[in-house]
Order: sequence, then C-alpha cells, then structure tokens
Amino acid sequence: PKSRFSTAEATVILREDGKMREKTLTMDTLNPQVKAVEYAVRGPIVTKAGDIERGLQQGQKHPFTEVIKANIGDSHAMGQKPITFLRQVVALCSFPELLNSPSFPEDAKQRARRILQGCGGQSLGSYSASQGVDCIRQDVAVYIEQRDKGVPADWDNIYLTTGASDGIVSILKMLVSGQGRSRSGVMIPIPQYPLYSAAISELEAVQINYYLDEDNCWALDINELHRAYQAAKEHCHPRVICIINPGNPTGQVQSRKCIEDVLHFAYEENLFVMSDEVYQDNVYSPDLQFHSFKKVLYEMGPEYFNTVELASFHSTSKGYSGECGFRGGYMEVLNLDLEVKAQLVKLLSVRLCPPVSGQAAMDVIVNPPLPHEPSYLQFHKEKSAVLGALAEKAQVTEQTLNTVPGIKCNPVQGAMYAFPRIFIPPRAVEEAKSLGMSPDMMYCLRLLEETGICLVPGSGFGQREGTYHFRMTILPTTEKLKVLLEKLRDFHIKFLKEYASLEEPKR
Repeated sequence: PKSRFSTAEATVILREDGKMREKTLTMDTLNPQVKAVEYAVRGPIVTKAGDIERGLQQGQKHPFTEVIKANIGDSHAMGQKPITFLRQVVALCSFPELLNSPSFPEDAKQRARRILQGCGGQSLGSYSASQGVDCIRQDVAVYIEQRDKGVPADWDNIYLTTGASDGIVSILKMLVSGQGRSRSGVMIPIPQYPLYSAAISELEAVQINYYLDEDNCWALDINELHRAYQAAKEHCHPRVICIINPGNPTGQVQSRKCIEDVLHFAYEENLFVMSDEVYQDNVYSPDLQFHSFKKVLYEMGPEYFNTVELASFHSTSKGYSGECGFRGGYMEVLNLDLEVKAQLVKLLSVRLCPPVSGQAAMDVIVNPPLPHEPSYLQFHKEKSAVLGALAEKAQVTEQTLNTVPGIKCNPVQGAMYAFPRIFIPPRAVEEAKSLGMSPDMMYCLRLLEETGICLVPGSGFGQREGTYHFRMTILPTTEKLKVLLEKLRDFHIKFLKEYASLEEPKR
C-alpha cells in the first residue's frame, strides 16, 4: 500500500505536464509593505553573531572565545537577576496551590489572590477582557496618580498591552488614513527606536523625521519640529508626533521646558501625541528627573489637559525588572473621541487579550511592596542594586568611550544605551560604499568578526547625513562591560590606523 506520508515526503511535486508547481508566496508576490520593514536591533549583524556563536560551540576557531551581545535591551539575557517579589506573585498566580506554602510571603499571596479573583475561573489561563484585567487597570491608574503627584487618572483610559510595542502599533494603526497628500504623516525623532519606522512602513504611513540635537546632548529642539512639520505638509498630512523619553537609542532625559514646548506645538498644530515612557525608571544623572508628558500637560492647565490627545506607554521589559519575555505593558490614552474609543476597543478585541501572566507582572511593577509589608526590604534592596549598577555602568561607558580618539559619546542620562558618534576615515567610507553597505554597518561587522562584540550600526536608527554611530547597551555585567570597552577601544584605534592615509601600506 502507498505510504500515507508519500506526498509529504515528496520534496518536489511534478505536475502531469512535467512542469514544477510554483510556490504561491514568493518574493514577487510577497506584501511589499513586509519587504519594506527593517528592524536593525535584530538585523543582519545579529544573525551573523548567532552563526559565529554556533561556530564557537562546534569548535571553530575565532580570535575570541565568546560573543558579547550588546545589541538589544534584554536585561535577563545579559545576566540580570529577576526581582524576587515579581516572580513570587507570578508563580503564585500560575500555580495557586503555592498559596498554601509557608515559603511565600503574605504580601505576595495577597496580590496573587486579588489578581486571580479578577480572572475568569480564577485562572491565569483564561482570556481576560480585551483591555486587560480590571483590578490591574485600577492599580495602573493608582500608580500613575502617585507618580504624577496627584494628577487624576481614570482606569477606563488604561489599556493593558503585549509589551509597549503592541500598544504603539495599535495607536498608529488608528491614526493612518487618507491618500496622496492627505496620507497620515508620523513625526518621529532621529535617531529613533526602529519599531517606529517599521510600523510606519507596514502601515504605509509617511515618516516625518525630526532630528535630535547631538551637540546639545540629543535635546529636542522646537525649531526643528517646526521645520520638519512645515516641510512635510507639502506632501502629507502630519497627524501624530512620537517622543521617546528617556531616549532610545540616545539616552537623553527631556527637560520639563522641552516637554511643555512639544505639547504646546501639538496643541497648536492639532497633533496626536504618543509618548514612549518605557524607561521612566531609568534615570541616572543625579540632577535630572523623569517628567511624564501627562503631568506636564496637566500643569499647563485645563485648556491643554482636556483637549490634547495623548497616549503614554510603559512596559515590564525595561526599568529595574527587565522582564522582556512576559510581554507586559500598558498605555493610558487621554481625550480620545468617545466613538473612536469604542473602535479602539474593537481593534484590541480582535487579538482577544494580552498574555495574562504579563498583565500580572505589570501589576507588580505598578503595585510593589509598601514600607510596612514583609517583602519591602528585599524588594527595595534588589531594585536599588539594579538601578545603582546601571547608573555606574552608564558613567563607565561614557567616560571610557570618550578616551578613545575618534569616538565621542554624550552623557548616558537614562535608558540602557550609549549612542556614540564614531569617526570613520574617508577610505573606509569608500570601501563600504563599494561593498554596498553603510560605513557603520561595515564597522560593526568588522568589530564582530575581529572581537566577538555585537553592536547595532547607527544607520539602523537614523542619523544626520555624513555622521556615523553605533548603539550599545550598558547591560553586560560590569566586568564584561569593561572587557567590551577595552576591546572596542583597541579595535577602533586599529581601524583608524588601517584606513588612515594612502601612504601607509594596507595590512
């Protein structure tokens, strides 16, 4: 009898006329918007790093013994330990039998019981409402109110999301419409986190670049916003402005005055404001503090606070918890038209709901142990240790990079990255162009092949014409970070020498 797997095993299917059957989905028939998407943080350099890593495991010889990945803000992958209290609450929610165990503290149990009561069948395995579990949304509102020193927060404006990314894409999706000159334009900072450019490509919106001021610590310049807006009006309809504060990849923390300028600009030009605040706990410069767009909007008075449409985003992935894998996040959306709000809930309901375990993790971040509770001391100690180490590494990174000739790094005021400017000699620029790649891509590839260090070229985030950068995370352990910076320094000096002048023989 014919094997029932025969068709599955036949790798090539010949038709009766002897011609091969062609695939339905090819690069020619692929959705062009998918082709247009680029996401440098997991781009070709990272693929290559993975290949080298596998090679090392199989005994291949390289001039280094390990690949150091400083390409993505993934804290736990770089050795950061989970916050005990967060994992205790999520463990109790996942396996409620543990609620009877004496080895879990009472404050963790109390939170887990409350979350489980909000879940269908008291199980983390049931779908939640599309906007998220009610009691978690209520906790988020209380957290925002406390963070913003009493500015009112309505939990009906809170939507739990699958990481901040999912919320950002959902809001952008709502904002894209029109054809030709009336197509929606989205203002984004350059350099930017490539989620924005990728989503704009996928949605066929128009990307409007406004450049951050590298000479002024990557500050946002209001005149540059006006320039970008006026230029874009010629060919699209600018409808939304995105801000990342603290900055990714640039690490700057925005001043209150700057935020006020942006909000005034958005009010005047009728723009929807998207404020990506996932690094709000990551501020390292002692003389700076995080100001939320919402709090500043409130302080500008009711005329602003009751009219400017503002979506703010937060996540479990960054901060001190670094829980990227849970895909937890939330957004608060203010002043949305009521009918549009119903449409947003409809859009979210198609995906059913964000992962409920991620929602539980988000709850712990907005509802941590209080000073009178048994877990407070350990929680506080762990949180301070993580943020203290990051602040130290931010300083070490900036200071070390600035000792290297041909590298200039702005202070890493916040977030998890340095984005130094690198001088690439003209001969290296020429060589890169002849290879059909951007000069900083060639630089990062060479760095990876010679040292095992994996960084992301600045071209993946956007940069001013003729300038070159790379983004590196400050997440490796202090020891590893120092090794990385030393290797980087040696490589850069060697690179400069190799391409310095034509008189020198090429090695």
